[in-house]
Amino acid sequence: MEWASQLCENRGLGSKMTDSKYFTTTKKGEIFELKAELNSDKKEKKKEAVKKVIASMTVGKDVSALFPDVVNCMQTDNLELKKLVYLYLMNYAKSQPDMAIMAVNTFVKDCEDPNPLIRALAVRTMGCIRVDKITEYLCEPLRKCLKDEDPYVRKTAAVCVAKLHDINAQLVEDQGFLDTLKDLISDSNPMVVANAVAALSEIAESHPNSNLLDLNPQTINKLLTALNECTEWGQIFILDCLANYTPRDDRESQSICERVTPRLSHANSAVVLSAVKVLMKFMEMLPKDLDYYGTLLKKLAPPLVTLLSAEPELQYVALRNINLIVQKRPEILKHEMKVFFVKYNDPIYVKLEKLDIMIRLASQANIAQVLAELKEYATEVDVDFVRKAVRAIGRCAIKVEQSAERCVSTLLDLIQTKVNYVVQEAIVVIKDIFRKYPNKYESVIATLCENLDSLDEPEARAAMIWIVGEYAERIDNADELLESFLEGFHDESTQVQLQLLTAIVKLFLKKPTETQELVQQVLSLATQDSDNPDLRDRGYIYWRLLSTDPVAAKEVVLAEKPLISEETDLIEPTLLEELICHIGTLASVYHKPPSAFVEGSRGVQHRRIPPRAGSVESAESPDVGQSGSSEAPPAVIPSQGDLLGDLLNLDLAPPTSTVPSVQPSMQMGAMDLLGGGLDSLLGGDIGGSPSMGAGLGAAPTVMPAALGGAPAVGGGLGDLFDLGGGVGMPTGFYVVPKTMWLPAMKAKGLEISGTFARRGGIIQMDMSLTNKAMSVMTDFAIQFNRNSFGMAPAGPLQVLTPLSPNQTIDVSLPLSTNGPVMKMEPLNNLQVAVKNNIDVFYFSCQFPLSLLFVEDGKMERQVFLATWKDIPNDNEAQFQIKDVHLNSDAASNKLQGSNIFTIAKRTVEGQDMLYQSIKLTNSIWVLAEMRVQTGNPNYTLSIKCRAPEVCQFVYQCYEMVLKN
Repeated sequence: MEWASQLCENRGLGSKMTDSKYFTTTKKGEIFELKAELNSDKKEKKKEAVKKVIASMTVGKDVSALFPDVVNCMQTDNLELKKLVYLYLMNYAKSQPDMAIMAVNTFVKDCEDPNPLIRALAVRTMGCIRVDKITEYLCEPLRKCLKDEDPYVRKTAAVCVAKLHDINAQLVEDQGFLDTLKDLISDSNPMVVANAVAALSEIAESHPNSNLLDLNPQTINKLLTALNECTEWGQIFILDCLANYTPRDDRESQSICERVTPRLSHANSAVVLSAVKVLMKFMEMLPKDLDYYGTLLKKLAPPLVTLLSAEPELQYVALRNINLIVQKRPEILKHEMKVFFVKYNDPIYVKLEKLDIMIRLASQANIAQVLAELKEYATEVDVDFVRKAVRAIGRCAIKVEQSAERCVSTLLDLIQTKVNYVVQEAIVVIKDIFRKYPNKYESVIATLCENLDSLDEPEARAAMIWIVGEYAERIDNADELLESFLEGFHDESTQVQLQLLTAIVKLFLKKPTETQELVQQVLSLATQDSDNPDLRDRGYIYWRLLSTDPVAAKEVVLAEKPLISEETDLIEPTLLEELICHIGTLASVYHKPPSAFVEGSRGVQHRRIPPRAGSVESAESPDVGQSGSSEAPPAVIPSQGDLLGDLLNLDLAPPTSTVPSVQPSMQMGAMDLLGGGLDSLLGGDIGGSPSMGAGLGAAPTVMPAALGGAPAVGGGLGDLFDLGGGVGMPTGFYVVPKTMWLPAMKAKGLEISGTFARRGGIIQMDMSLTNKAMSVMTDFAIQFNRNSFGMAPAGPLQVLTPLSPNQTIDVSLPLSTNGPVMKMEPLNNLQVAVKNNIDVFYFSCQFPLSLLFVEDGKMERQVFLATWKDIPNDNEAQFQIKDVHLNSDAASNKLQGSNIFTIAKRTVEGQDMLYQSIKLTNSIWVLAEMRVQTGNPNYTLSIKCRAPEVCQFVYQCYEMVLKN
């Protein structure tokens, strides 16, 4: 706290005794006594009293009652006493704004005091008093201080403008303070320049489009001149400002780099990192064949290495920044590998970061050295570190082809140690080596199989199963090995179950005659005994493939796989460019853009590195990402996304306006899980080889009850997935406020929030699309996964104009209920895929069931009575709706706005009974009885329906409508 730190400063201004005595009072009438002492005629006694007040304030006591008495003490020449009173004012002015006005005259007077320290103190305190009533009185004193003859006062006033702007931006602009601040950039004193830059940068962050810091060659020259003479924090402000400048050409870029380079040898690591940020950005504009470019690369290495001799916390920050630098320009540190070797006393977070950088710097020239180190690390006692070291050996093999053999032999040596977690990590990385170099190191499989019994971690078991399935034809007892895993199939993790299913299908395709029983067993386990949708779907796909066309199955399952990339964990290039522009900030430590962790609009400007001199990048297309080199990027297999990604593996062309309808008679239990599309994909009735297809039988056409297909309850759940239409609707449908569906950090900068509404009998999905990335977004399309009520887009997603950075567009998408049907958990869950020019993104949201309540849902009284009796009592559910302060008529009218119709009302013993009906889009009827007791805010709701699954969701709609 600023006032607490200043209290400590004040101790040097005349206190001869320790200040601890002020914190130890136990008097009962303390406030009364302090009041008397504050009004004493003796200066010493008055000062002692103010110190006691500040001490009480520091420990959290409320001493605001003494405000007028403390303010009276402002009229003094004693600098220490004045500081203490100003501390008190800063703390209590907000809670006592009317009293704080009393102090205005003293501020105005102090701003003209002959002592520059008092003038600066007055203007600093003015900036800290965040009270609107006072700010307008402070404009004149601030204007004088901005033009004060003393630089100390001017630099304090510059920061005060930024504080005042935060309180009342319009006032600062009207008073012309921003122009005065711009003039201070040309000040003769370097500290005034630094503070003016800091204040303008702060203001510019909250107004990204204001162009306050109008940087031009003349201004840049002034900043570079001030850079040599101001304090270290002043240098950081100026360097950060320089990093936002885009030079006109490579000559200007080189000139700035030459003048910034001396900062690399500064003792403060923050100054060094800010200088590195400027140089990394401006290097992009220098031609690579320029001699100075090579010199600059050499100059950047020593300061980065020096940062690693600091304490561990600083080392970690430096390493996170170096990690970014190495990804952008590995040549800077390619000769400094030894600096990143781990020391025995490094904390684990430093060790892991060093290890990561070692792999990034590994090359043919230093691989022997790196491998020797990694092998040493693999014998350490820290389990996490050992695991990472073993993985690192595998990454080296994938990155440096010439070292692969040596890496495999090192891994085999580690497997011989028989240390359980080392063996498991080694098997995981050997699987990756097999994928990078197929048919090259298969001789080691026998050694791996010896350790099969010791594997207990899902990832290691899955890796071993993959190896056995992939090389089944070379392993004599492959079927026995896979059968041993199959014995405890239900106890395995999903990862292992999926891998085992695929491996056994591969084995069957390679050795069909010997493994027929095994494949039937695994398909049965996956499709009938499992409740995991991923496993079940994959099982049905294999079953359908094998029974329909074994030749196609062979082509699909045993297809040649692409080689894995050497660097699958590199940061995406556009994000890396943005992070390079944020070196030395939290963004470079988190490896996330500021927009991912800074709330609100402040500080979330997206920055890009300028294009290289001679680059063909067009000035008209700022959204095109800049790559550092002309080589084509390596093909990278994307890392496995969330399960939704697998589930919604959809072709995302904009949907046509007509959606093929589902047969109304189709029961949910008979849903074709594969969507019927696979038959046509495989060319209908294609005969397979009898040896492979025999004994398998056709895939089941009816989904087993165990998989979630419920038996029909007298037209109940069967009806749930029939389709129906709707007519016009009355006004008053309650719309839930928009909620966040897809955060920007999970969708490369695209943020989606939304809600659902029913307007004129049409279901609408209202969305706000916000672009928090640096590039323009276009080509939007949307698609839904199959869902409980067949909801699907009734037309394309209408985003007619490109979505620019920091822009938000509201769109309304009409929905139909004619799409394919599949029971979801929960019933109202909707899984959505949105595509744009950057990628495909997946999210799920839940819609209120009232969306599906149609306008012709009012039942005849006699029909209502007969239906209520006909529905079994077991299908009735009771709920309490609490805290509803409406009478029965008001509640009835409100519910009718959401198509919940009251059929009849009767009053029994002061209790109103409302009988209501609802019809869903798929022709399911829901009947309800609501009891409303006069004066009782709690309603009792009884719901009956042939599909009892919907009762809970209907109750939620009642609660939502009545309480909003």
